[in-house]
Amino acid sequence: MIVEELQETPMHFHWSKMEDIINLGGGNLVIDLFNLYKKEQFSSKPVNVRTDGVLRIVEPGGSIVMNTGESICLEQDLYHRFYGEKGKGKVLVGEVSAVNDYTADNRFYKPVGRFPEIIEDEKPIHLLASEYSKYL
Repeated sequence: MIVEELQETPMHFHWSKMEDIINLGGGNLVIDLFNLYKKEQFSSKPVNVRTDGVLRIVEPGGSIVMNTGESICLEQDLYHRFYGEKGKGKVLVGEVSAVNDYTADNRFYKPVGRFPEIIEDEKPIHLLASEYSKYL
C-alpha cells in the first residue's frame, strides 16, 4: 500500500484476521490502538502489542510511530487505524496477514462503505475471498 501523509485507514478491528504491518520505506506510519471492550466499544485498559517482536504497552488510544523497517503485529479484536505522519512524506506499507473476508471480518468503529455499487458487465479475472461462492 502507499499511504499519503494524513491518509487514514479508519479505526477497525478484525474478528479472525491477524496481520503484520511493515513500514517498507518513505515517511513514518502512525498507528492508533485500542483494546476491544464488550459491545464493540473501546476499552480503557492499556494495549499490549509487539513491534519487531518486542512487547510494548501503549495507553488506550495511544499511537505508535513506525519508522522505515519497523513492523507491528496486530492481533484479532485489536482496534487500529493508521495514517502517514504529517511532514514526513508518503509511506510504502507492506501487510502480511491471513486471508480476509471483507464482508464478514472487518468491524469499523464508525460504519463505512466498503465497495461502491457496480453493475458488472464482465466476469472477474481474479476473485475476492467473499466472491468464490458466487462464481464457483
